[in-house]
Amino acid sequence: MKSLLEQQYDLIQKTRQSLFQFLDGIPLHHLRTELPNFGYGSILRTHFHVADCYLYWLGAFARLRTEPAFVPEEEIARADLGAVRDRFARADELVHDFLRTFEGRWTEPVSNHVRWQAEPFTTTPLGLLTHTITHEFHHKGQIVTITRHLGYIPPDTDLVL
Repeated sequence: MKSLLEQQYDLIQKTRQSLFQFLDGIPLHHLRTELPNFGYGSILRTHFHVADCYLYWLGAFARLRTEPAFVPEEEIARADLGAVRDRFARADELVHDFLRTFEGRWTEPVSNHVRWQAEPFTTTPLGLLTHTITHEFHHKGQIVTITRHLGYIPPDTDLVL
């Protein structure tokens, strides 16, 4: 039987799928359209950033994976929505590994260096998971708002039906 957190992540994936289904109807040039000073600029760039956040914090920071956590900018410039889906598939696999690895140890300290501060950063596995999930929903709101600026009417992507 799946843990409560695994069940919750399944629901998060469902909300992400509703966003992907909506974005499937948007032409690639709009997915790449840059809106200055807005999130990470474009829908695709912002979506890659979200997946990379999972890969960085749950993989590299928590020391579960050593693979590169960030997609190079030149790859993002050539990417389409399929590439973002592929990146999220890797992130989803990592999240499930993370949930199994830290089951029952949610409040143990986890420390590592982050490049933007001199001292090691310390949190807990639950803190890392919470950060990545809230980070995804923050940027999902930005993506939905970008689509509105481009003239699209998004569905409600937060309700799990």
